[in-house]
Amino acid sequence: MEGTESEKVFEELNLNPQLFVNEVINRIDDTVDGAFEFFQEEALKLVTEDESNELKKGISSIRSVVQGALDKQINLWEKYCLRHCFVVPEGFTLHKANTSGDSLMEDNLLADADLDDQLNSVREKLHAAGKESAELQREIHGLKLQNDLSQKNSEAVTEALQPYEQNSVHESFEEMVRAAATLHEKLAKMNAKRREEFERIREEQRKGEEFNAITFDSTEGQYIMQQQSKGLPAVDLQLLGDFIADFTNI
Repeated sequence: MEGTESEKVFEELNLNPQLFVNEVINRIDDTVDGAFEFFQEEALKLVTEDESNELKKGISSIRSVVQGALDKQINLWEKYCLRHCFVVPEGFTLHKANTSGDSLMEDNLLADADLDDQLNSVREKLHAAGKESAELQREIHGLKLQNDLSQKNSEAVTEALQPYEQNSVHESFEEMVRAAATLHEKLAKMNAKRREEFERIREEQRKGEEFNAITFDSTEGQYIMQQQSKGLPAVDLQLLGDFIADFTNI
């Protein structure tokens, strides 16, 4: 990586990738050393002094095997980081305003301030939305209670009116039955009376005597008795038509 374009860019940013890699490797070595030292101290408590030397040799052998495998993996990781992670794209250039550490810090501070403003704005919007949501929930709850109350009132009114509606329908039906019976009785009497009158007229015509005929006076709007001589009665066609129409309407 030495002498490359990436190294120049990191130098301008006061960064050193190799120092970062070395620091990580040192931390790993310290962790491994501490782990084996702790393991050896605890293991020696479980054996006698004669067995302690053999135990130390065994732990040292295990550590050598682990350290060798770990060193190989760390070397591969170091090469990967320097060749891929700390390489800038071709043609990458830094803005002049960003060449110094102070300008970078100022830009970071400005970016942090903008981010804080955005976060505060989002918090305010969330607070307002939560408040509005709570109000809407209260309104929905109130409307639900009002709807339930209206429904209960409607059911109570319907239940209260149901007996009256049933009685009204029953009474109307009975009244229609009575009216039909009365009309049927009147029609039967009228038909019987008309049959008797026609029979009397035919009988008197047959005898050739004068008879009393019932005619309809359109001027008076009623039926009247009229003397007729023997033979065919003098019947006014207009009066006969009015009588038939009136009888049909009945």
